[in-house]
Amino acid sequence: MDRKLFIKTGITASLGLSALPIFTNARWQTDPEPLKTATVKEFVVAGHKDLNKVKEMLTDHPNLIYSRYDWGNGDFEEAIEGAGHLGNKEIARYLIAQGARVNLMVLTMLGKTDLVKPVLEEYPELLFSKGAHGFTLLHHAKVGGEEAKELYAYLTERGLTKTNIKIR
Repeated sequence: MDRKLFIKTGITASLGLSALPIFTNARWQTDPEPLKTATVKEFVVAGHKDLNKVKEMLTDHPNLIYSRYDWGNGDFEEAIEGAGHLGNKEIARYLIAQGARVNLMVLTMLGKTDLVKPVLEEYPELLFSKGAHGFTLLHHAKVGGEEAKELYAYLTERGLTKTNIKIR
């Protein structure tokens, strides 16, 4: 018996047989088809620079917003991270409005000092963290331009000096 059948059986038994129709729909009977790797890659690439493509793809596949593409060697990237390291605020803001998961890198690029500084003060080791492709917080602050100027100064004061340290 697989996990879903076990849960369905347990819930149905505890609620009585009258609850059986609730759990017999197609969603419980089969797992959804995984997104195709090529589709995920296309979406992540679009997240770097093509807002219209991002919107179109999300209309067709809403769960793409949570997907990550594996570029290899542990280098995973979401569309919002591509927007983040290229400084594409319009795409980043759109994805956030659609429910994308934000991270410290994207918040830094967007110049969200009031959110980033307290995290770095609580967890100072994150100052040296790296995002997709090894891009640093300082890189994200630099591509964030005027909005991220205060964070750029804060990060350099804290000791960051390189803008693009690669993992590989």
